[in-house]
Amino acid sequence: MTVLASALDPASTEYAAHREAMLAKLAELDTEQAKALEGGGEKYVARHRDRGKLLVRERIELLLDPDTPFLELSPLAAWGSEYPVGASMVTGIGVVAGVECLITANDPTVRGGASNPWTLKKAFRAHEIGYANRLPSIHLVESGGADLPSQKEIFIPGGALFKHLTQSSAAGIPTIAVVFGNSTAGGAYVPGLCDHVIMVKERAKVFLGGPPLVRMATGEESDDESLGGAEMHARTSGLADHLAEDERDALRRTRRVVSRLNWRKAHPDPAPAEPPKYDPDELLGVVPGDLRTPFDPREVIARVVDASDFDEFKPLYGTSLVTGWAALHGYPVGILANAQGVLFSAESQKAAQFIQLANQRDIPLLFLHNTTGYMVGKEYEQGGIIKHGAMMINAVSNSKVPHLSVLVGASYGAGHYGMCGRAYDPRFLFAWPSAKSAVMGPQQLAGVLSIVARQSAAAKGRPYDDEADAALRAMVEQQIESESLPMFLSGRLYDDGVIDPRDTRTILGICLSALHTAPVEGARGGFGVFRM
Repeated sequence: MTVLASALDPASTEYAAHREAMLAKLAELDTEQAKALEGGGEKYVARHRDRGKLLVRERIELLLDPDTPFLELSPLAAWGSEYPVGASMVTGIGVVAGVECLITANDPTVRGGASNPWTLKKAFRAHEIGYANRLPSIHLVESGGADLPSQKEIFIPGGALFKHLTQSSAAGIPTIAVVFGNSTAGGAYVPGLCDHVIMVKERAKVFLGGPPLVRMATGEESDDESLGGAEMHARTSGLADHLAEDERDALRRTRRVVSRLNWRKAHPDPAPAEPPKYDPDELLGVVPGDLRTPFDPREVIARVVDASDFDEFKPLYGTSLVTGWAALHGYPVGILANAQGVLFSAESQKAAQFIQLANQRDIPLLFLHNTTGYMVGKEYEQGGIIKHGAMMINAVSNSKVPHLSVLVGASYGAGHYGMCGRAYDPRFLFAWPSAKSAVMGPQQLAGVLSIVARQSAAAKGRPYDDEADAALRAMVEQQIESESLPMFLSGRLYDDGVIDPRDTRTILGICLSALHTAPVEGARGGFGVFRM
């Protein structure tokens, strides 16, 4: 075995400072994530309970197999927007009757579970994950439909939700709807388009138009129950496959439906794996508070992979990018991790070769980000940094094995692309609270704008206002800093969640297990032209 040696000293003052900075960021994260857990607030939670209903996360907990984890996705969706944190929906991956499933659940304590623009983005991202990894999907439905004041941002793109449900079914991926309350107008098509439908007696209301709309459109007088009640749909329309007595019965019936799917993973689960040799708690002290200070990503790898066993590829070449082979919870992975931040030509060529090897062997890739981007300067431009960086981006773009990305530190410029950022469709992408991502660092961006403004003034023969320049730089630095932070990016669904570093191994293990539900096959050729 090639066990990584660790130089991390948990007793050092440097480690203590890094750990303290990370814990402070985690405390901020907990405060923001608590807003999603609060739902619509005390008043609406109490009203929901008074109606004898379970809260959204209680429904999910009863649905899942006992003592199994639930990987919640995009919990900070809509953070920093005018809408509540969490976007009135909970999405995630959990085990139901022994089957890994994608779960989407409306939170009816937030404006009756109505969908806003961020709900839509969150639902679409959940579908991408479920479809790519062939995960059966379970939809816990209780929603008043679109949040009408924002309908202009929802109606036209929102129709894709119906397309996604039918495409999943056509691909043989089971879809299940469990209706706890309102599912009206466009929302009525969710159970209408799912393979299996369970409705709660005297609670579920599924209709294209409720009694007021029917009266307005046709003059017909009707009531909720005869128009769209669960019993009517079970006995008359046939929309409901199962009529549940109450919410708990609905969740029990859902588990029975899943148990009868005859669902099989494309790959069998691996044998139990040996944990890392080093304490994952030590990950809190690896990343410096100031990301301009370099750190060794092997310290992260050693606390994440099985037995801390890592076979490094080209360790003496392109040393600011660490590449190599390992296993994680028994699954083979190829790892690319930034060491000193900058990507040079050698690192780019090394990455391209390594990605091709992973595709030959059908091995998923894990990208650990801490890069300021590709190197600039006359020497490097003349040395071909553009074509070599393009080679790495080409390899990432056309790789067919599943990709996982974790933003550990900085992820700036085209380096974010080369390391499989959001635009390059990683199966999952998470960020540590220490991460930052933007077109470039705040100081660099503010400095570039300052230089351009100074040159413009000189070209026009005008004096340059240094005092105004200092104020501009400070303002730009503050703006870019705030827009590069993990909670800002996670609120816009540029990642699938900001995670505690100590949970990295567990979360990646869940992701690897989920993605092995689908076939894992690499590209056999099919890469674009590599400019040599």
